[in-house]
Amino acid sequence: MTPAPAHDNPPVIQAVMYSSSLAEAPAIREPLHVPVAHLVRGGVIEGTHYGSVVVLGAGGEVDFQLGDIEVAFYPRSALKPVQATAMVRAGLPLDGELLSLAAASHSGEERHLAGTRRILELAGVTEDDLRNVPDLPFDPVVRDAWVREGRLPSRLAQNCSGKHAAMLYTCKLNGWSLDGYLDPEHPLQQAIAEIVEDLTGQRIAQVTVDGCGAPLFSVSLHGLARATARITTAAPGTPEARVADAMRDHAEMASGSGRDVAALMRAVPGLLAKDGFEGVEVAALPDGRAIAVKIADGANRARVPVAAAALARTGVAPALLTEFAGEPLLGGGEPVGSIRPARSLDPVPLPACA
Repeated sequence: MTPAPAHDNPPVIQAVMYSSSLAEAPAIREPLHVPVAHLVRGGVIEGTHYGSVVVLGAGGEVDFQLGDIEVAFYPRSALKPVQATAMVRAGLPLDGELLSLAAASHSGEERHLAGTRRILELAGVTEDDLRNVPDLPFDPVVRDAWVREGRLPSRLAQNCSGKHAAMLYTCKLNGWSLDGYLDPEHPLQQAIAEIVEDLTGQRIAQVTVDGCGAPLFSVSLHGLARATARITTAAPGTPEARVADAMRDHAEMASGSGRDVAALMRAVPGLLAKDGFEGVEVAALPDGRAIAVKIADGANRARVPVAAAALARTGVAPALLTEFAGEPLLGGGEPVGSIRPARSLDPVPLPACA
């Protein structure tokens, strides 16, 4: 296999062995992003967010696309439902709120810490066995309270601790070493990489290190949407369906109180949604309709309304998406504008009834 071209980014780790039945890895190059959202103040476009968007139909076909949906990119935490599916396939026996936490980018609320402790207890390990980076809670209100109380950054409070605890549990169940469980060559990470490729339907382009220290797999935006659709359409009782059910039934465990992805899953019946750092969001409905969004500059203020606009293109009723239309821009303390999805994202009008 020809090695991937060098980049200006930090060194990457060699990708896993590939199956010949998979599509080729997405190309590693500069993404051809396009305008997907505008900052409109007083009726004038003040700024523009670039990015890419893909909308899949129930049959897996691309119904709509903007930008570059086939270039290699890092899904960041939007890949966690796939990682959780891989662990369940490897024997992880969690369900309900603890499985949701295994796929979480949690806010560091007490329920998230308690849940992570419970997973560690079930695994027969302790917080000292975690290898994610110590951090303060993600939620700003929880973080401020944490600081006022004089508490220091911890691995338990870091937003990926549920995933890491589940990784340790999966290792214990399979007799895999706990040391080096984040090494891409470790059996756990090899098993996860295999499922990433299986569900995305394509070879991994590159493997590097995510912010929490876990291996991070580069796929395409199209592949990410396809993987999430496969999770939501899986037969009841399968690892994929267990992950989808857990996240939908316990949306706050997969994120936190007041988080937009939890609110979105509550607002749209049957929706599975997951965000990721650097402006990534993926969502899928039980019939396989799915969207994936990447905001080039990583802005959350654009991610939310663009994802909502993409969901409207799948046929989700706009009334269900009103609260995700974009935060207002203030002038002198009063609303004077907003973040608006680009016109190209407007839903296609439905044909008139005969």
